[in-house]
Amino acid sequence: MTVINTLIPFLSAIISFIFAFVIFKRYYAKRRPHLLLWGLGMVFYGIGGFCEGYFGAFGWNPLIFRMWYLFGAILVAAWLGQGTVYLLAKRRIANILMLILGIASAYAAIRIFSAELDPSLLTTSVHTGSELSGHAIVTSGIRSLTPFFNIYGVVTLVGGAVYSAWIFYRKRVLLHRVIGNILIAVGALAPAFGGAFSRFGISGALYIGELIGATLIFIGFWRATTPMEEKSPQAAGEAVG
Repeated sequence: MTVINTLIPFLSAIISFIFAFVIFKRYYAKRRPHLLLWGLGMVFYGIGGFCEGYFGAFGWNPLIFRMWYLFGAILVAAWLGQGTVYLLAKRRIANILMLILGIASAYAAIRIFSAELDPSLLTTSVHTGSELSGHAIVTSGIRSLTPFFNIYGVVTLVGGAVYSAWIFYRKRVLLHRVIGNILIAVGALAPAFGGAFSRFGISGALYIGELIGATLIFIGFWRATTPMEEKSPQAAGEAVG
């Protein structure tokens, strides 16, 4: 048991669940579908972190592994991205994509919870060690699902955040939303970079990337939804003087 493989994932889970609670409170006040999906996405993020921490602390558990792979490895990015789709796209398009994502998610859940697992592959793989990875899945065709969900999530979440930041920057309005969306975009990419470094044999890179990602997305959301104080021209002149 190490700090990287236990405490860092558990910390990611705590931050994610707190963030989800904040978003759900906002959803109950405003009843916007993008907030509901972002909240669910962060719950999935937290489940993934919890499962990673559990594995680091207590070892193999097939239910924990299946939950981690479904929520942490497959669904989280796509559902966060779908929230951004509801925020930026026309409702009809968002509803169609939601239907597709819902069906695909149900299919992924059925495949994962019926898959054959071999935990010994976690230790024999040169890319793992004491970290969770999809190598334990023996049934073919399941791991190939992951890129489709993650690509959709990255394109919609990161693309939407960058697009929003650019729009506000170009109009020179709402600077707090420019900063917030940039932080969200960077945070959404952090786990992907962590996973890439992990494939090169850097232990704990994925978990660190996930922690950085959850933190930056949380800060970015707070910054984007919290207007910055703007000084009046008179106050600004007095400050310069």
